Amino acid sequence: MKKIKVVFICVHNSCRSQIAEALGKKYLSDICDCYSAGTKITPQINQDAVRLMKQIYGINMDSDQYPKLFSDIPEADIVVSMGCNVTCPYVPGKLNLDWGLEDPTGQSDEKFLEIIDAIDINIHKLRDTIQ
Repeated sequence: MKKIKVVFICVHNSCRSQIAEALGKKYLSDICDCYSAGTKITPQINQDAVRLMKQIYGINMDSDQYPKLFSDIPEADIVVSMGCNVTCPYVPGKLNLDWGLEDPTGQSDEKFLEIIDAIDINIHKLRDTIQ
C-alpha cells in the first residue's frame, strides 16, 4: 500500500511544524510519510522544542530532523498549516487543514507543553481522518 504524504507547514519550520513532523513519524509512520517545511528557515530547530520533545517522548529532533523549505520536500497529499499568524503560503495538496496553533517560541515551558499537547491530539485526529 502506498503511504500518504503529509507535510506540516509554518513560517520558519523551527518549532510547531517540526514537533508535528516528529509526532507524525511516531504515530502515523505505518500509513504516512511525514515532512515539515517553511517559507523561511532558521539555522536550527527551536531548542526548547527539542528539549521538551526529548523529555516527553524520547524523540531527538536535532538528530532526526532539520529545517526545510518547501522545495526540499516531496509533493504532499495532505498539507497541515500550524497557523502562521500571517497568510500561510499555498502548498498544493488533496486535503488542506489549518490547526491555528500559536507559536510558543520565547514563551514558557507551560505554553510549549500546551502546544505540544494540542499537536499530539491533532495528530491522533488526523489518523482518524485518514483511516
